[in-house]
Amino acid sequence: MKKVAIIGAGAAGVMCSIHAASNDTQIVLFDKNIMALKKLLATGNGRCNYWNSNQDLSHYHSSEEELLPSIITPEIQEEVLNFFDSLGVVPNIRNGYYYPYSNQASSIRDLLEAASRKKGVIFSLGSEVVDIYQDDDKFVVVSGDTKEYFDELVIATGSLASLKKSGYGESGYLFAEKLGLEVSIVHPALVPLETSGNFLKDWSGVRASCVVSLYQNGEFIRKEEGEIQLTDYGVSGICIFNLSRYASLEYRYSKIELKISFLPFLKDKSKDYIITWFSKRGEQLKDYSMVSFLEGLLPYKLLMVILSQANISKSSTWSSLTSAEKERLISYILEFPLLITGSKSFTHAQVCSGGVKLSEVSSCLESKKIPHLYFVGEVLDVDGDCGGYNLGFAWMSGMIVGKHIRGDKS
Repeated sequence: MKKVAIIGAGAAGVMCSIHAASNDTQIVLFDKNIMALKKLLATGNGRCNYWNSNQDLSHYHSSEEELLPSIITPEIQEEVLNFFDSLGVVPNIRNGYYYPYSNQASSIRDLLEAASRKKGVIFSLGSEVVDIYQDDDKFVVVSGDTKEYFDELVIATGSLASLKKSGYGESGYLFAEKLGLEVSIVHPALVPLETSGNFLKDWSGVRASCVVSLYQNGEFIRKEEGEIQLTDYGVSGICIFNLSRYASLEYRYSKIELKISFLPFLKDKSKDYIITWFSKRGEQLKDYSMVSFLEGLLPYKLLMVILSQANISKSSTWSSLTSAEKERLISYILEFPLLITGSKSFTHAQVCSGGVKLSEVSSCLESKKIPHLYFVGEVLDVDGDCGGYNLGFAWMSGMIVGKHIRGDKS
């Protein structure tokens, strides 16, 4: 009987075990936690956003994005949805986000573990794997004082994201490097960003709908629209998270700047249109101070910061401003500049960018250098946007490897 070790009983590891198991294959799932799929319980604020209806590849990222289409295919996406349907999961779909109808992550966790155990998978929980190495054509897995020999090995150890203890989450990268595979720089993603500015405490606590654009050395990289949270260290929120993978590494090497449009409905209008729009508002509120002029548009704490940064007196009126002052004020409202100085740590990150490079593995995620060695989930250099994409890749990669181990080439 073929023996397969899967290191990591998270989303990708358990998915892999379900699809790899067969009558002539023994699967052993190792995990340092005493519960399988522990991290899954925290996803989607405890509701488990397990998929997204928009599976365009633009939502997935890697330092080798040209290799993603050979892995994330329409066929594997359809198979994942069919699999969850076969488990009896009824989706509650909100704006394309898939949740179980129970609205409880524990529903997904329990169904996956039950499916895995039904397939005969052996769970070795509370067993931290401290070393792996090759002995002829076997993989040796060392956990505590025990050594076990396996024919095939799957690394599904996850990443450094969200972990409270330093050193946890590194094992997958270290195992890969020990076996001679190249690992790209790992850094926090889907994480709040830190910025410069002596006004941060003044706007802390404000939530605002806006368009946020990211620039590197003055060159536009990407924009996101949604609600952001203004904090005493910088900015947070889903649209910030989706930009953070670019900023959390590159700020060390280049100038990374955000420009925030606090009035998204004016973001792409012409300069003449914008001036006319503000001028009409000025005529309507000609006797009002600039605080009152802006208060119907922006939260009070935010407008006070904007007036201060634009060097506009709060008691002045629109008609009393010079043309230069009007342009400066509009610029701060529609392109408020923020210099990125860092990001929150791995502890605050939902996922990581970087990992085992895609060029090191085949389209079935098997090492090109070492046959029967596979990598799935977050340990690979793939990360997704907010909205179910990172779990989506965990399911897809786990299924791809599991089917390949079982011999299902479809």
